[in-house]
Amino acid sequence: MREHVTDEDDASDQPTDATERTRGQFELRDHTADVAVAASAETLGGVFAAVADGLTAAMCDEVPATGERFAVTVRAESREAALFDYLDQCIYERDVRLVLPVDHRARVERVDGEWVVEASARGVPLSEVVARDVKAVTYSEMELAETDDGEWRAYVVFDV
Repeated sequence: MREHVTDEDDASDQPTDATERTRGQFELRDHTADVAVAASAETLGGVFAAVADGLTAAMCDEVPATGERFAVTVRAESREAALFDYLDQCIYERDVRLVLPVDHRARVERVDGEWVVEASARGVPLSEVVARDVKAVTYSEMELAETDDGEWRAYVVFDV
């Protein structure tokens, strides 16, 4: 079990693609033959980013400070489907761009009946890291909920 707390970005590091980063944290948990990420944050976008940071940690122990930021946008019918599609897109970007998506930022809003995720990540070239394969995100045991005190929590299992 590995735990990580993400730091808030200062104003000088704000992305230009309208994404946000709020203080969030994640914890990697063993899950049968898979790996799970439990995350929490003050905002829905923050918890999406924290789960994506957990996905990164499941793939790689040490991340260099290289790579260019890229944008990701997904739309879905439900919050859970938006989280699934966002994480699936991160894995797709890894496979197509040959980069490890790191330093995730996300904004999640309901627009015209759809959940829209506007996100960005820094793409570290896979040639610069030793990465483990995470095959896919799953709906198995997925949880996404706002607590009574207004914090967002998520639990996602990844197929390895």
